[in-house]
Amino acid sequence: MRTTRSSSVAPSTDEDAVSMTQVMDMMRTLQENVVASHSEHERLDEALVALQARNEELNRVNEELHKALQEREERAVGDKSATPSPPRSFPMPFFQEIMDSVVPANTVAVKASFTGVEDTEAHLMAFHTQMMLLSGSNAVYCKVFMSTLSGTALDWFVSLPTGHITTFQ
Repeated sequence: MRTTRSSSVAPSTDEDAVSMTQVMDMMRTLQENVVASHSEHERLDEALVALQARNEELNRVNEELHKALQEREERAVGDKSATPSPPRSFPMPFFQEIMDSVVPANTVAVKASFTGVEDTEAHLMAFHTQMMLLSGSNAVYCKVFMSTLSGTALDWFVSLPTGHITTFQ
């Protein structure tokens, strides 16, 4: 007797062929998506490495700035705690009464200036003209006059003996 063996593989139909094509297309699309995903992953890894390097640089700069600020604050505290040096005193040819007098705060600086080269009479005339507006005392005249001197003239003035000048005249 002859038996026919039934085949376990069914004959292929058009419907089967279409579904096979669809499966192949889906696999191709999935492969393309995997490749694209790998490329995106690599790009993101590179960006992450760059961001980490930038973050480390910013942290380093931040630490340097913080350290510099602390040093500056420590110096400022050290400067405040240091004993201030007394003001330097210069010899003044004025009599003590003139030295003790106070120039009013509203006294305007005289614009006349004398270095020792200019005409002395012209300087005195300019000084008196400007001082007439102030109408200060004898002591104010003396102290303000001294502020108009510079250079050789100021050197000469402060070299006069202490107490030598008792009046503006």
